[in-house]
Amino acid sequence: MDLDLALRVDSPPPLTDKSTSDEKRDMERWEKSNRICMMIMKKAIPEAFRGTMSDKITTAKEFLADIEKRFVKNEKAKIGTLLTSLISMRYRGKGNIKEYILEMSHLASKLKALKLELSKDLLVHLVLIALPAQFNQFKVSYNCQKETWSLNELISHCVQEKERLKQDKAESAHLASTSKDKAKGKKRKKEAAYTTPQKKQQKKPVEPEGTGCYFCGVEGHMKKHYTNYHAWRAKILVHQCVYTGLLELPKAK
Repeated sequence: MDLDLALRVDSPPPLTDKSTSDEKRDMERWEKSNRICMMIMKKAIPEAFRGTMSDKITTAKEFLADIEKRFVKNEKAKIGTLLTSLISMRYRGKGNIKEYILEMSHLASKLKALKLELSKDLLVHLVLIALPAQFNQFKVSYNCQKETWSLNELISHCVQEKERLKQDKAESAHLASTSKDKAKGKKRKKEAAYTTPQKKQQKKPVEPEGTGCYFCGVEGHMKKHYTNYHAWRAKILVHQCVYTGLLELPKAK
């Protein structure tokens, strides 16, 4: 529909009496596009900017140029911000490493648009610096070889390295879990071997009351109350002490 004709093509020369029909048609198309562009842009910008625009501006290109002046930023400050963000980026081992490297490449392309182009080798080294300590072996391997990688090759190798680290971590966790279970099993067997079942305490029979003495067989008293039983016990105890040497009898004069 050629709505952006006024933004792509400069204004045709003013019409004269000698202008051809094609020139008149081109001027009509351009003026129509210019009016529509001006209406759309004035409708889209905030109302606060409309009152600050000059009434002398009649073309869409001049309108955009005037708005651009109000949003001009210091390119040096922007370069410093982008460069600081690129240098301070660090990959923490979580998330998609491919997207992380592409984000660093995107910052480098922004710097290139501001006329600060970083070499490909420098960008590769910045990516390697941003990798965590678990990629140290990977970094050493790259530094030891003579060949240099492109950014796409670096992305491919980093993805493979991350998958390898993930697999090694899973195997280490499985090995540690298996070793722990075996140690627990050995400990339980050892404890079971040294654990002896407790013997049930046998209750001594209680002498029923009202029966005869267990020592002499006479009814009317119990063994624990019989003096002859206690004397017999004392005599047996003395003989045991003499036999074992714990007691010596007095020698006869």
